[in-house]
Amino acid sequence: MNSRYFTLIVSLLMSALLGACANAPGSTPRDSLARIGQTQTLKLGYREDAKPFSFKGADGAPTGYSVELCKRVAHSLQSQLKLAKLDVQWIPVTATTRMRAVNDGSVDLECGTTSRTLSREQQVDFSNPIWVEGASFVALASSPIGRTLDLNGKRVGVIRGTTTEQVLQGLSARGIVPVFVTVQTHTDGIAAVRDGRADAYATDRLILVGEVTGGPAGATLRLSDDYLSMETYSLMMRRDPDLRLAVNRALAETYRSGEIVKVFRQSFPAGTAPSPLIEAVYVLNALPE
Repeated sequence: MNSRYFTLIVSLLMSALLGACANAPGSTPRDSLARIGQTQTLKLGYREDAKPFSFKGADGAPTGYSVELCKRVAHSLQSQLKLAKLDVQWIPVTATTRMRAVNDGSVDLECGTTSRTLSREQQVDFSNPIWVEGASFVALASSPIGRTLDLNGKRVGVIRGTTTEQVLQGLSARGIVPVFVTVQTHTDGIAAVRDGRADAYATDRLILVGEVTGGPAGATLRLSDDYLSMETYSLMMRRDPDLRLAVNRALAETYRSGEIVKVFRQSFPAGTAPSPLIEAVYVLNALPE
């Protein structure tokens, strides 16, 4: 083969390979901070139905614990990037669309109730923990469903693709096989129990508390004492170590300074106190510079 053609073919193959690697799932581009700095825009994803962590308030604006933390992150990023201004855009996402929105660049950071798992870390990055929560379920107070064993053969509402769905599927190893009723939102899951479409609805425990206490009047619901799992919440972002470091720097400062106390009090009902497990999250992740 002519050496000139050989060199050309090798060059084309190398270009194709590098291009594929740059765009392959799991690649780690380091351009997020540069883009945020150049556009002076930060796109934050939030959930409209994940009370009290991330939801649309009465005034139509995003609010909740995770949202308040992301506001602190935005302020810190503006300082870290030495920007005169930073336009924060809030973009609604769902449990189904949140990971795709992060990966395709629709949002830079997701401020919701996303559990950090190893399988998800194959696709996205996560901040240090912001919360520790367990999954549970609610049922009508008049029903006999109160323990995990009672879910066998019962219609259980769940959002597809969530870690709660995975946990419920894993109950089969204990001889507990629920009948899944797919819902789109937490509010729909609660409504399904109230109107008889489901016998129970399962998701993270504190979200259930928020939905039950803040939901419409209707049939009385009972929250199970059983925990289906224990999970950590983190802020989700694209695979970018520089952005992850910048976000963790903001969270660490929020924990160290005591600003997290203000966030907590603003997000939860008066008199609510962080559990020892939550306090440990704050202490262990108040990393020094």
